[in-house]
Amino acid sequence: MAASAAGSTTSGTTGDSPAPARPAIGVFDLFTIGIGPSSSHTVGPMRAAAAFTRELADAGLTERVHGLSVDLFGSLAATGRGHGTMLAILLGLEGARPDEIMPADVEAGLARIASGGTLQLGGIRPVSFVEADIVLHPFTRLERHPNGMRFAVTAADGTALLTSTYFSIGGGFIVREGDDAPAELSIPADSLPLPFRTAEQLLRHCDENSLSFSGVMLRNELASRTEEQVRDGLLRIRTAMDECKDSSLSRTGTLPGGLNVHRRAPAWHARLLLEDPDRSPAFWQEWVNLVALAVNEENASGGRVVTAPTNGAAGIIPAVLFYATHYIPGIADASPQQKDDVVVRFLLAAGAVGVLYKEQASISGAEVGCQGEVGSASSMAAAGLAEVMGGTPQQVENAAEIAMEHNLGLTCDPIGGLVQIPCIERNAIAAAKAINAAKMALWGDGTHHVSLDEVIATMRETGRDMDSKYKETSQGGLAVNVVEC
Repeated sequence: MAASAAGSTTSGTTGDSPAPARPAIGVFDLFTIGIGPSSSHTVGPMRAAAAFTRELADAGLTERVHGLSVDLFGSLAATGRGHGTMLAILLGLEGARPDEIMPADVEAGLARIASGGTLQLGGIRPVSFVEADIVLHPFTRLERHPNGMRFAVTAADGTALLTSTYFSIGGGFIVREGDDAPAELSIPADSLPLPFRTAEQLLRHCDENSLSFSGVMLRNELASRTEEQVRDGLLRIRTAMDECKDSSLSRTGTLPGGLNVHRRAPAWHARLLLEDPDRSPAFWQEWVNLVALAVNEENASGGRVVTAPTNGAAGIIPAVLFYATHYIPGIADASPQQKDDVVVRFLLAAGAVGVLYKEQASISGAEVGCQGEVGSASSMAAAGLAEVMGGTPQQVENAAEIAMEHNLGLTCDPIGGLVQIPCIERNAIAAAKAINAAKMALWGDGTHHVSLDEVIATMRETGRDMDSKYKETSQGGLAVNVVEC
């Protein structure tokens, strides 16, 4: 049975096993601000490298370091160049964090390291190290996860000082070898008033406490922050999504990486402003497509993006949230404060479903294919939309299930190892699936044959059975059947 995101296994979907005694995944773990193009290959490795420098500092070893080595394994090695992995590691070793660094700082830092041949380990210790010093092992997969990386440092006399192995397990989450839970989770252990790992448990909490999906998620978030902090934090996430879209709409030309993929969002936006100046409902899908493409073009260029729940799928939730706030009667014409309320509920409900995927399966394309990235995001978006459209918890669960059921088996086969083809268009298609899934669920009464837990288990098992060449290695599918141009 496939390992869960926390490194444990789940044996079924009955919902009777107690929640694990470890830090819990919160909405601010699933929605984080970082840089593109990949949460698994850029954000996670940068966090892991920075975490290694903190290990050195905590052990008082930084000033003794003379030699540094970095080895990448599996998918990180196979597609690291196209995903910016090596560059992210160099900056992470200097102490940079993806939620703080800006794209311009990335370019300046990399230019400095390349020209001088030296990085500042932990921001304080000069060490001779450049991108070419990173050793790649594309055909070696470490046991725990395909995205493995090993850091080691030695003293001047060659004595080994510290060696640590980290895994980037999807969505920017990292886990250190030997640890059970991902690092830096936002909710302390044993503090959840309404713990859940399955949809069955989540629905039970809704029924017993007369709460929605967002209500359960909010109750748990209050274990570590105030309601005002939750609201303000989620609205900052929404603002970052909007800024990502707006930045993309102002940038023309081709995306980096060598495929010569033209940015379409600016031209599409100009056309929509001409053809749909009054925002007619007839054009809703064109606008949804635009938002999804804009966000993912910005991600592909290494821009600032909200991981939701991954970078490769970052355009889906913003696109569906745009639909909710611009096209749903009673929401589109609501006051700004009322729209903010909708945004908060949408993201909380989506986050609740995201927890299920992290706990029971995976959101890592390298582990389960793109069903774990685009499929999870589509499922989360469908749940958020169904809730703000007035769905019952049962209808919300059904919406999430429908969206994932029709993303099962989706492979991850990026051409050239770049988060461009088919990733950018795939976000637009999945956003439309989420909207349709929510509408279908709301026309029913919440009863259905396949449960969300069952479809998550199926996704996990499908990912386990999927050939590795279809899981982000760019060794199969479109990645080999389409000539790079």
